[in-house]
Amino acid sequence: PRHKCGNQKSCPQNYFAFKIISGAANVVGPSICFEDVVLMSSVKNNIGRGLNIALVNGTTGKLLKTDAFDMYSG
Repeated sequence: PRHKCGNQKSCPQNYFAFKIISGAANVVGPSICFEDVVLMSSVKNNIGRGLNIALVNGTTGKLLKTDAFDMYSG
């Protein structure tokens, strides 16, 4: 069976499913999936160099904001 975000197991009831994949240099970009919806990826063109963050409401699961923090340039 297929599970949300391609996870190996289903999450228990009242829990959110998520998967965060780290990038590999400039070859493969990072991605963030939440409840089977890709929030950030190179395909969506909303990732950046450094730490990529998706802020989600912990009660509703609604996406509030995405951003990237460039840790290399300071």
